[in-house]
Amino acid sequence: AAMPVLGQSRALGRQMCLRTGGSMGLAMPHASTGARGVACGGRAARRTCAGRRNLGTTILAAAQVLEADTLQKKTEHAGGEKKVYIETYGCQMNVNDTEVILGLLQKEGYEMVDAPDDASVIFLNTCAIREKAEARIWGRLRALDREFRKGGNGAVVGILGCMAERLKEKLLDKDRLVDIVAGPDAYRDLPNIIDVVRQKDEGGSYSSAINVQLSVDETYADITPVREAGAKKAFITIIRGCNNMCAFCIVPFTRGRERSRPISSIVEEVRQLSKNGVKEVTLLGQNVNSYADFSGVEDPDEAIPVRKAGESHSDDPFQVYAKGFKSVYKPMRSGAFTFAQLLEAVAQVDPEMRIRFTSPHPKDFSDDVLDAIARYPNICKQLHMPAQSGSTTMLERMKRGYTREAYLDLIKKARERIPGLNVSSDFIAGFCGETEEEHLDTVSLLEEVQFEQSFIFAYSLRDKTYAARHLNDDVPLDVKKRRLNELIDTFRKHQSLKFAEEVGRTHAAMVEGFSKRSKASKTGLDQPQLLARTCTGKKVVFTMPDEGIVDNGEWEGKYVAIKVDGYDHSTLRGQFLEVTTLVDFHSKHGAMSF
Repeated sequence: AAMPVLGQSRALGRQMCLRTGGSMGLAMPHASTGARGVACGGRAARRTCAGRRNLGTTILAAAQVLEADTLQKKTEHAGGEKKVYIETYGCQMNVNDTEVILGLLQKEGYEMVDAPDDASVIFLNTCAIREKAEARIWGRLRALDREFRKGGNGAVVGILGCMAERLKEKLLDKDRLVDIVAGPDAYRDLPNIIDVVRQKDEGGSYSSAINVQLSVDETYADITPVREAGAKKAFITIIRGCNNMCAFCIVPFTRGRERSRPISSIVEEVRQLSKNGVKEVTLLGQNVNSYADFSGVEDPDEAIPVRKAGESHSDDPFQVYAKGFKSVYKPMRSGAFTFAQLLEAVAQVDPEMRIRFTSPHPKDFSDDVLDAIARYPNICKQLHMPAQSGSTTMLERMKRGYTREAYLDLIKKARERIPGLNVSSDFIAGFCGETEEEHLDTVSLLEEVQFEQSFIFAYSLRDKTYAARHLNDDVPLDVKKRRLNELIDTFRKHQSLKFAEEVGRTHAAMVEGFSKRSKASKTGLDQPQLLARTCTGKKVVFTMPDEGIVDNGEWEGKYVAIKVDGYDHSTLRGQFLEVTTLVDFHSKHGAMSF
């Protein structure tokens, strides 16, 4: 049957492509009981690209045309039920995106289930930051395909997130493992996409659908995420996308340009979480501290770089950044609510709620951000400052916008302004053209700064990036592995020294549950151990007091004062002193032990 062409997508709209029929038709995965047949006709597939202005209107129109054009709309899942199962891979933003997706689907009558066997729709929310992350997803798709060949309930399988945005139609062509491909800005369309994919023509072929159009304004600010009932920690995405265009990074191509949620919607969500008993909120963004809310500015495109009184626009467009940092674009912040203002606003909601944030860029740790962190006891004293390299020449090749010296100056300033600060970082081993001297510069940076946590990986080339288009991935794999191990060994040596300094200190830590190594169970054994996390993000294990409550649920979310008496690798051991509050602890012990 002929497929209608509904017009080209506008730049600010979204794009939907539908496939049906013949050799391009996808076999539909089924449940884990019984056998799965492969629906595959003989006609060539045709595509539909549907441009849309209002959410869902074009997709619904397309579905109506398709239905009238010989496609019979069928619900092929078990008993006509709407049950969704989602597996989440990658960063905390994907976790929050999954909660947003569940919120959207719940409005359409979908129920979340805990196993793919029970689902009519199976989604994998994916990561594309490294090749290994994608390889893991392909393995999972093949495992689902093998398992569900034995079933017969007609589940729809979809790939969401960054891998969907990067690979696009390749996911539909590859081994016919996927029915739906939806990028990070297409989640509002999922209910309609699912309905379209469930259509089946007279020849028995299934549709497949893809929507990977990036948006310049989508933030899902009006969607209430579906979170675990009774959870004491929550994620809130405050900004989506990234403008930095680092040479190695795929994120700008999978998440699009930066756009920030209105500050009012964020503060209100924090307020509601506080009422629901949440004790810790993490603010999220691919470049979280470049947050700039222009909702009160009439025309954000006309905004000018922030400048000091009396200066011309061209004097220093980067003065909103930390000293010595710049970017490939001029930051437009005039009239916007800044990240520092947001931090203060959410910290004031509830002094007993901790505020964390990730993942930042070092350039956006301006003085006002550091001062806000130092000023409020409930803003955690843990800063992630991704360095990526300790070599100025390598940083230039990576297009990071700073030198080794500027980075070290920022670390020094942050530690001076924020007592007891924990600094973590990211590093890449074996980036394009890395010399042995550049590698040793990174080793020496690790030795000088002595990070307390770090994420270190060998370079993995990503399509579309500046490095893929203009540089050569010329460091041999064995050299990458050697340099990676040297960086890890250096980090661990100094991490151990930093943890040794913790012995004798007192921390306020929030209980997260039983320690994984504890022999205690929820039924209660003598001397069970609990796991808590300090303000600086360190895990600390302590023995529950004799008069304590064995039920884990009654400890989770409580603040306890712990005196550190030892450590094991990356976990502190401590002695329980008392149950406390953030305000009381700070008044007794001050910021140094916070």
